[in-house]
Amino acid sequence: MKIAIQAADLDHKRIDGTRVYIFNLLKNFGWLDSSSDFALYHRNEFNPELAPPVFANYAVIRKPFPCLWTQTRLAYELWWNTPDVLWMPMSALPIIRRKKMKTVITIHDLAFKYFPEHFPAKDLRKLNFFADYSIRAADKIIAISEATKKDILKLYPGIRAEKIKVIYHGFSPDVFSQPRDAAREAEIKKKSGITGNYIIYIGAIQPRKNLKTLIKAFEILKSRAQENGSSDDLELLIVGEKAWLSEGTVKMARQSRFADDIKMPGRLRFDDLGHLCRGAGVFVFPSLYEGFGIPVLEAMAAGVPVICADNSSLPEVGGEACLYFKAASHEDLAQKIKRVLGDGGLRAELVAKGAEQIKKFSWEKCARETLDYLKN
Repeated sequence: MKIAIQAADLDHKRIDGTRVYIFNLLKNFGWLDSSSDFALYHRNEFNPELAPPVFANYAVIRKPFPCLWTQTRLAYELWWNTPDVLWMPMSALPIIRRKKMKTVITIHDLAFKYFPEHFPAKDLRKLNFFADYSIRAADKIIAISEATKKDILKLYPGIRAEKIKVIYHGFSPDVFSQPRDAAREAEIKKKSGITGNYIIYIGAIQPRKNLKTLIKAFEILKSRAQENGSSDDLELLIVGEKAWLSEGTVKMARQSRFADDIKMPGRLRFDDLGHLCRGAGVFVFPSLYEGFGIPVLEAMAAGVPVICADNSSLPEVGGEACLYFKAASHEDLAQKIKRVLGDGGLRAELVAKGAEQIKKFSWEKCARETLDYLKN
């Protein structure tokens, strides 16, 4: 079988969950299905950290084009070199295509439908147009969580549930499940500006991630420690690249009365993230909405207790291994953080449950299920 894959997102400098998803599935497809031929279409040069591996059954096809690449150059290539199936991991299906070509799209989330104010206007128009078209036109849909499937069925009532298959993401145990390396951990902490105990968040910096609530909760903890006259070396480490509309979050962190204790080192090497996670007192994921939430599994794999917002797919992914808070309440989050940091028994319980929860997820499992859905 000939399978075409839109891999142009692996060209981007910024690494996010959707690109990690594509990269990890391409690490597995080649050896899981040596009988199929895979055509990986992309636009420019792969990000070195996201470049797919070399397999005998992979044909990497680079086709530069200045604008609307998916709808122009990719569509042209697929018209003249039509595969048996086209997989679009980012859902923007080419409008012009041969009817005989089966199409499968992945829907990661529909956050732009629920939080349009958190997206630039030009991006919002494009996201809505291509999601509306692709969801209705694709032969099959992959949803990355039951929550995402429910959102599709709610927002697109004409879509049959049988058209959608839920296939969960995985995580990278080779990075996050390593034993602690004190020397390496100390080196990365120093580079990140960490000198004491710390709370950690890993992910993009953008409004939907709800980092202002995390900063407010941190300020509450610091203020109360000062009021009680207790010594407090607690710091907040926000690791990730600035994405769209990040200015408000960055400004709030810089203007905080505890700005010296809020560290924002930007994007770090992926291999360094496991070391930072393992050294943290607690991992907090305060997002307002997630299609899946890979960092939750990564933190569990690192042996860190996890606190999550109680919305969208997060309870589905975290199960009983997380402590949940109301996403709109910085007071609730502050209380949950204090509870985890101060209760060794609770910390141990969450870590143990996390170690069991992550057994349900892997990139190999995700790749096997995805291949089966693409081919059958």
